[in-house]
Amino acid sequence: MIVWLALGLAILGVVSGPFLKEYMRPRMDEKTRTRAPGFFADLPKGKVHYQWLGAENGPVAVCVHGLSTPSFVWSAVAERLAQMGYRVLVYDLYGRGFSDRPKDAQDSAFFISQLDDLLAHLEVERDITLIGYSMGGAIAAAYAAERPERLRQVCLIAPAGIGHDLGSLAELIVKYDWFGAWVAYAVYPSSMRQGLEADRNIVSAIPNIYDLQKEETYRRGFAPAMLSSLRGILDEDLEPAHRAIAAADVPVLAIWGRDDDVIPISGVGKLAEWNRDAKQEVIEDADHTLTYTRVDDVAKALARLKL
Repeated sequence: MIVWLALGLAILGVVSGPFLKEYMRPRMDEKTRTRAPGFFADLPKGKVHYQWLGAENGPVAVCVHGLSTPSFVWSAVAERLAQMGYRVLVYDLYGRGFSDRPKDAQDSAFFISQLDDLLAHLEVERDITLIGYSMGGAIAAAYAAERPERLRQVCLIAPAGIGHDLGSLAELIVKYDWFGAWVAYAVYPSSMRQGLEADRNIVSAIPNIYDLQKEETYRRGFAPAMLSSLRGILDEDLEPAHRAIAAADVPVLAIWGRDDDVIPISGVGKLAEWNRDAKQEVIEDADHTLTYTRVDDVAKALARLKL
């Protein structure tokens, strides 16, 4: 009897351990937010951290980051955009960075609502250049399909939603309900940290980016946000959105890394099929880290945008 009880407790510990560990992680609070640059907006689903860069009277460029790395991923590219004359807005998606962690399903409607609420708070209405990187590219496409009248143009950098490969771990998380959630909590953060350590020798234009990314994985809400986005916007079929953008005649520029193993270069052909008018640039020898490892090349491609 005692053996069975001990075995049951051991199994319970294995099963519940990752969820308990998540609960014990430090939450995003006001003390932590004192380290944040920029400002906060109190929006319907919580606080959102944002920053402005560049001239106040320039055309607005809004930058949307990806799945796991918050708005600091834009630091180097945003400076280049500001030098070009844009008024650049970067912000942390819910569940990342210094923004709150609401428990809503992170599908395209969720992220469209966040951006709508932030732009309303900032009284930014139209003539927006919307730039999305990785998952941010999926968000930008979803937003452009729903709000084409607000946009001057869209730029997609290594965009998700046109065929992406986030690896076998992400596939498990999406495919299996309870077990997928357990994997997201138990394995995903540590797996990401291992990957970051492997990349540490790659020269970055953003100081300490690998340490900043690792810090994210230790915060409460990181794993749930990854889980929700993988099962939400990253599992959506965005072909209708891209075809809607083409029908609305919103100018699109897509920038790809030739050696990107997360967002394969085959997306060039697929996007051309969905939107024949989309302009596309391929950066040779660039992988998925191009926004902070190939900043000069990304800036050169961004110069094709209409200022």
